[in-house]
Amino acid sequence: MFAFLDVPAEGAYHVVSWLAGATGVALAIVLFTVGVRLMLHPLARMAVRGEKARAALAPQATELREKHKRDPERLQRELMTLYQDSGTSLFAGCLPMLLQLPFFMVMYRLFSSGTINGLPNDLMSQTLFGTAFGAHFLSTGSLVFVGLFAALLVVGWFSSRAVPQESPKLLRLLPFGTSLAAAVIPLAAGIYLVTTTTWTVVERFYLRR
Repeated sequence: MFAFLDVPAEGAYHVVSWLAGATGVALAIVLFTVGVRLMLHPLARMAVRGEKARAALAPQATELREKHKRDPERLQRELMTLYQDSGTSLFAGCLPMLLQLPFFMVMYRLFSSGTINGLPNDLMSQTLFGTAFGAHFLSTGSLVFVGLFAALLVVGWFSSRAVPQESPKLLRLLPFGTSLAAAVIPLAAGIYLVTTTTWTVVERFYLRR
């Protein structure tokens, strides 16, 4: 079903294997993730500028919500017009997150496929504290995943607090969804999630200063 990911997964396999030769698989995944986020950093800067623009419009948005609170459709139209006229968007902050999805899917494919280009996937046999990087929590119940869940919840809390109040509620709840996702994805993909969400929190803090 995910055959279209085979080619990028093969490329990621060579990159991660090369890094793992010097650092180990876990740190190789972290470095791979950091490389992805560095490529997306210019978009993150654009997203933060958009957030600042929306914050400047917050008083006008509040007036519109009070004025049209009994007419949700009219309120939605007025808000969209307000943001469009100012050249910003309610969902500008989602762009870096959306562009990460292909990389996450490649990481998932890499650690859920027993073969890469017809050859055994050696990364699948590597372990972290006795748990294979291709293992799932539901099939192992490993304590490594408990630590992973805890880390994702802590980072999710910080990430949720960093989302501007005027953003859609879904965006403020979304960071906690990664903890649920970690229960059904390979350990390697969970490490990717912890790394990328931590990067997001630190990056936003830095850019907003």
